[in-house]
Amino acid sequence: MPNQLSDQSSLYLQQHSNQPVEWMPWGKNAFDLAKKLDKPIIVSIGYSACHWCRVMSDESFEDSYIASIMNRHFVCIKVDREERPDVDQTYLEAVRMFNQSAGWPLNVFCLPDGRPFWGGTYFPKEDKGQKIVPWPQVLVRIADHFKRERGELEENAGNVVSNLVHANDALSSDKNDWRNELLLHSAKAICDSHDDKDGGFSPAPKFPSPMKIDFLLAIREAQSVRSNNTLAAKIDRSVETTLSKMARGGLYDHIGGGFFRYSVDEKWQIPHFEKMLYDNALLLSTYSRANHRFPTPLFKDIVSQTIDWIITNMKSEKGGYFSSVNADNEDGEGEYYLWTLDEIKKVLKENNANSFGEAYGITKEGNFEQEKSLPRRESIDNENEKAFNECKRILLSIRKERPEPSRDKKQILAWNALLIRGFVDAARAFHRKDWLQNAIDLNNWMTENLLTTDFTISSIAFENGKVSNLAFLDDYAYWAESLLALSSISDWINPGSSKKYVQQAEDITLTAINKFKDKKNCGFFFSEENTDIPAQARKKFWYDNATSSANSSLLRVFSTLHHLTDKTVWKKEYEEAIAAYPNLSKQAPQGIGHALSAITDEAIGLCSIVCNAAHTEKILFRIAQNPYRPIFLSINKEKTSDQITLNVGNQFSQEIKNPEEVFETIFS
Repeated sequence: MPNQLSDQSSLYLQQHSNQPVEWMPWGKNAFDLAKKLDKPIIVSIGYSACHWCRVMSDESFEDSYIASIMNRHFVCIKVDREERPDVDQTYLEAVRMFNQSAGWPLNVFCLPDGRPFWGGTYFPKEDKGQKIVPWPQVLVRIADHFKRERGELEENAGNVVSNLVHANDALSSDKNDWRNELLLHSAKAICDSHDDKDGGFSPAPKFPSPMKIDFLLAIREAQSVRSNNTLAAKIDRSVETTLSKMARGGLYDHIGGGFFRYSVDEKWQIPHFEKMLYDNALLLSTYSRANHRFPTPLFKDIVSQTIDWIITNMKSEKGGYFSSVNADNEDGEGEYYLWTLDEIKKVLKENNANSFGEAYGITKEGNFEQEKSLPRRESIDNENEKAFNECKRILLSIRKERPEPSRDKKQILAWNALLIRGFVDAARAFHRKDWLQNAIDLNNWMTENLLTTDFTISSIAFENGKVSNLAFLDDYAYWAESLLALSSISDWINPGSSKKYVQQAEDITLTAINKFKDKKNCGFFFSEENTDIPAQARKKFWYDNATSSANSSLLRVFSTLHHLTDKTVWKKEYEEAIAAYPNLSKQAPQGIGHALSAITDEAIGLCSIVCNAAHTEKILFRIAQNPYRPIFLSINKEKTSDQITLNVGNQFSQEIKNPEEVFETIFS
């Protein structure tokens, strides 16, 4: 019998709608029932592409006996983290207080009013010798403890909520005492954490770190780094090693394109196989920016193939882009992407099969499990890689005959905004007007479908045609940031359009200030004031996670708007926002890479070039040949062919006749 999830728009919730667990969607009805029955609550959070979410669901939530325990002792709430990131991030932070780590599935035990008192991630159905208590035992122990020691749980929950609120402003200040020397401290700290052998900035499991790398690419252009050979070399090694290892290893789908979510090992060989739109959007930007400084066919291939995969597999007929591809198909996790050597030999000529297998690590023994291999590009140079294009085309056509992993077809505004920026950065780096047009088309779709006339945003367009009536800070911040990126080169194909995008970014940002700004302390809350998060634990999030902190994105937005409009309101907002970051940069620079890159770009100086249309192609071509810096190009039809205006920061403006002099000034 269907539970209360059957009418939900979320694919993840629908996947649990016929389970014996009496799931309820997040909302007032669930909390009212818990209070009426005086039962604790289980808040179970996940997403449709998540492998371990599916494992726990199949093992425990489909089991009628386990479901009976859950139904008897708890009110059970199921949450799609992509639909309610505010709920997800708040409970993630709470669980980290218990376990020091958290992920998905996230299972949180709460009082009837929703305040969390304990939680964890995946729990097995039975004892597997992994020192993880089985889920049925957890349920019985929590239910018993709620009856016998409720006062202790009340105390725990009160402390958790207090800590959640305290963390909002624990490291921030009410004054701007930022010093740019902190940028060098942060760069050194991040490089010191780098794995110089295998790349990445943490032990296994290893996740892509686009925000850290973007910061290192930005600080690399500072004069203080260019004159410091030791630090410059450490930055170059960190960036090149990590990006090359990720691109060559198992994190990347070498047959079909696109990055998987993360690697379970230190060498980037064994991934978890879900593909997320946000990872690929962010990595498009990072690889494109890196190619400015380290031009290589490898980076170009990665960007081009990833864009092809996104457009072919993730684009909706309506115009937006889907959120994710499941890690599993009906045969199991990753089975869609794995090959045996015998399979390769059946579809490729023997010589091609042997050379392809050698180049991509496909062996008789297998490099994965059960004599199966995941193609990797670890021992092949770029020229030889092109020789295998036909082999990969054949293998891709065979792979498409396998049961495909499902896609979550909801279109999340924040992630689509990240993709706009990815398209723009790729278009700038590789001089591709068609990729810029992709960004323009996507922004048009978002504007037409997810933005109202009063600049209120809907965060999600669902497959069934409905849109979410909620939006969060990252929806506004990422979109404003992407609009400003779009304005930087949109005049290339639509002269005069840059002003329109800057104005749209201003309007969206002003709405965000009205909805989310803390009126007492610095920073912005993630959700609006009428939040339904328990006990008014309205959160600010300062640290980058899988995506950047929205507060960090707004820091860049304020800086850029001040540069482009010269309005004092944006300078004031920037100076208020940066007050949060001195202590954060001292204590946790690895967690605020996006903020650090915004501050770095502001410190070095944002650049604007105003020219006649005749100079556009040449200037954009030269921009691609130099290390990445935020440069905003606009066309003024009234300028003569020998007039170019260069603005650097908000300090000086000068008229230049020769385009080459522009770049000598910017990059001197």
